[in-house]
Amino acid sequence: QYQTCQMFYQLHFRSKVYSFSCLPILSCNRHFCISYTSFYRKPDDISSPEALPAAPSSRQSHLVPSNNVKFSRNGQFSYKTRHSEHLEIDDVVLSNKKITSFIRSGDLDSAFRVFESVKVKTVITWNSILAGFSRKYGFLEEACQLFDKIPEPNVVSYNTMLACYWRNADIQAAKSFFDRMPVKDVASWNTMISGFSQNGLMGEAEELFRVMPVRNEVTWNAMVAGYVESGELESALELFKEAPVKGVIAKTAIVTGYMRSGNVEMAEKMFQEMEEKSMVTWNTMISGYIENGRAEDGMKLVKKMMGLGIKVNDSTLSSLLLGCSNLSALKLGKQVHQHVVKSPLYLDMTVGTSLISMYSKCGVLEDAWKLFREMPRKDVVTWNAMISGYAQHGESDKALNLFDEMRRKGIKPDWITFVGVLSACNHAGLVNLGIQYFEQMQNNYGVKPKPDHYTCMVDLLGRAGKLNEAVDLIRKMQFKPHIALFGSLLGACRIHRNLEVAEFAAKNLLSLEPTNAAGYVQLANVYAAKNQWEGVSKVRKSMKENKVIKTPGYSWMEVGRVVHEFRSGDRLHPDLESIRMKLKDLEKKMKLAGYVPDLDSSLHDVGEEQKEQLLLWHSEKLAIAFGLMKLPPGMPIRIFKNLRVCGDCHQATKVISAIENREIIVRDTTRFHHFKNGTCSCGDYW
Repeated sequence: QYQTCQMFYQLHFRSKVYSFSCLPILSCNRHFCISYTSFYRKPDDISSPEALPAAPSSRQSHLVPSNNVKFSRNGQFSYKTRHSEHLEIDDVVLSNKKITSFIRSGDLDSAFRVFESVKVKTVITWNSILAGFSRKYGFLEEACQLFDKIPEPNVVSYNTMLACYWRNADIQAAKSFFDRMPVKDVASWNTMISGFSQNGLMGEAEELFRVMPVRNEVTWNAMVAGYVESGELESALELFKEAPVKGVIAKTAIVTGYMRSGNVEMAEKMFQEMEEKSMVTWNTMISGYIENGRAEDGMKLVKKMMGLGIKVNDSTLSSLLLGCSNLSALKLGKQVHQHVVKSPLYLDMTVGTSLISMYSKCGVLEDAWKLFREMPRKDVVTWNAMISGYAQHGESDKALNLFDEMRRKGIKPDWITFVGVLSACNHAGLVNLGIQYFEQMQNNYGVKPKPDHYTCMVDLLGRAGKLNEAVDLIRKMQFKPHIALFGSLLGACRIHRNLEVAEFAAKNLLSLEPTNAAGYVQLANVYAAKNQWEGVSKVRKSMKENKVIKTPGYSWMEVGRVVHEFRSGDRLHPDLESIRMKLKDLEKKMKLAGYVPDLDSSLHDVGEEQKEQLLLWHSEKLAIAFGLMKLPPGMPIRIFKNLRVCGDCHQATKVISAIENREIIVRDTTRFHHFKNGTCSCGDYW
């Protein structure tokens, strides 16, 4: 689950390079987009002449000679005849256009060559090339040198340089530069406020906001969005009420805030009341639905959007594909793929990566790999998607080989890469190799361990029976342990029936979240595995006292265009009678093939016969029986489950795959299981 969250973050909000402009910017957090007008803009969105200093439209321009004439800040230049001056103006206008064009296309080298070849430069020429360096992260020193050479910098020059400091995260230098600026306009103040907001420094942003001489809509947008970005929704709402103009950008930020806080109803209300909606507004609602577990509503909104003639973009498609992944709606995902092939987005790296992730999460790893190989350009996010896909499917060797290839190609792994790598080691039980990668991550790549890395390591050690080492690792962490850590430790205790460590893990987990149903269930599992039914009763009593509701186990699968859902002990499915008859028939065949029910997988303190009956009606078995009835022979059965597959269902599915000669693919909360010819891809290590 943590991998899914991180991949969503990378797919939607991959780091992009921005340039100075008083135009809209996309500001993102881990799950949602906030669009607001600020001083940045994505290079591939530049379409307005305001995006970069434009070439002059009139001939009233101060020419600055650049060859054989020394320029100074006192305005003393040599002037030529009016006729030659007009020729030079024509040349400089054309050169400025060339520089701007190259910068818009991301070709800074060509832009700089044109700049150097220009004999006479206007301030617009200087500002244009300065904007090119400012939009490139890591070119701060070059931008500073260039700025110092501008003969007569104007307010645009200063604002561009100011934006460059923020782009390179040099906050102190930005503050110092702003204080020294001889002239400031509203864009200067907005640049500072937006910079503070984007860096979570809302106190300093508010201080500046209160003293700035003139505010415009950009100012209010930056503040409202900044509060939302910092998780201060109440402050954002208060400021939103004060705003003299409540435009689409501020309203979209509020929608984002509501979605992020889980208040979907208020987000819907704001969205419906908006007379004007931008593409970002639609995408915010779609991604918000999906992240709040309402993928179907997100898909409905996409269809409505397309019905209104609004063209989807890469963010829309990425959200839609994530919805397909969450619902395991493979057919819809394939339809999205077909749409992409026919659109200009076919070569888009974000969309391609989203497709890889979708196919992986829907259990079609072969198609994911085919797409990966065909993609002309790949960044670290693309590699992460494929590595994580292999890891989830238990293809650990392929995941680690791909990681090696990635490094050979000179692509630097990031922290999410190592989540995939450690997961691959975890699923294969490669303890020593996992420890080695965990150390390399820090020593060789300078990646500081995050909670997700520790969760992988605790799971890796715990599954291998090294429970004491896992506990030691938790105690050595530099930050407070989180719920997932203790959940992983509890799961390992169930496997190895270690009650002492299980009680330690459960106590810590429930102290962090007293209503966490999984914590109670996992602890009850350990008691049940050791036949300590009194302990199971105590856990259930504690659940009742704390009003904890156990998440019911259910499975689902797609047949035709319909997603069928099955719950343990299901009594609602229209084909339930025929499903149960099929299961009874399968049970006879399985027992003849040597299947023995794993009664430890039942937490109920009842007789063996009743336990067998309860196990037979588990949701994944119902789904398998339905798939055997409805899908043509030879077609793989793909099933998805909201909980971890129990030991009995795992054993039964292996037997069914053999006696029915059918490949069965099951995705639970931790990984994919590929059952074929009586074996599972996990090697019974899960």
